[in-house]
Amino acid sequence: MKLLEGKSALVTGGSRGIGKAIVTKLAEHGAQVMFTYVSDGSAASSETLASALSAEYGTKVIAVKSDISKFEEAEKLVNHMVETFGRLDILVNNAGITRDNLLMRMTEEQWDEVINTNLKGVFSLTKAAQRPMLKQRSGSIINMSSVVGRSGNAGQANYAASKAGLIGFTKSIAMELGSRNIRCNAIAPGFIETEMTETLDENVKKGWIDAIPLKRAGHGDDVANAVVFLGSDLSAYVSGQTLNVCGGMQTI
Repeated sequence: MKLLEGKSALVTGGSRGIGKAIVTKLAEHGAQVMFTYVSDGSAASSETLASALSAEYGTKVIAVKSDISKFEEAEKLVNHMVETFGRLDILVNNAGITRDNLLMRMTEEQWDEVINTNLKGVFSLTKAAQRPMLKQRSGSIINMSSVVGRSGNAGQANYAASKAGLIGFTKSIAMELGSRNIRCNAIAPGFIETEMTETLDENVKKGWIDAIPLKRAGHGDDVANAVVFLGSDLSAYVSGQTLNVCGGMQTI
């Protein structure tokens, strides 16, 4: 059963990891998808992914280079989305970076880079996306937060602050746009296996997994399935919420 047939989705940071899983799952459920990548080094793999998904699922998938930390880039991206697909039903603010360091060693540049991409980028894109959604009087905005945004984490003050900010932003946008049938929710993933976690020391990974009640790391599909739910009509009465996808690491 395709839950997203007839819908168009925009996903930031969709070339690898959780973003790639989200793009794949949205296409599998029938959505037309535009996703972003930021570096020239990701161009070939992103185009290959778009072509492969289009062929496999019979829907249109497009890869676009865009740096959403820049306000004007976000505006251009949404305009391109609407010109291409005619509408914007689902916005997944997934793009994010880390610049981990203890606060005493953290530079202003490391702080600004993370806040500009993880928080300001979501502001810019959501502000641009609300225009077509307001016209349609419908839409689902999904912001990728983190369990770290709820619990904090030593060495990640910048990242945790950006992800906590997203939760407050999500609640506010849900209140602002709800009367126009536009929903806004957040997802807070826990320890998810991606290309980034492959470089972690095995003992570190084991320590994380031992602390998870389900006793396993999450997979990209675990997060992507939550995105499908929040983007589909199954969640028509769900807004302003943060859904933990963490195997029980957090229960509040």
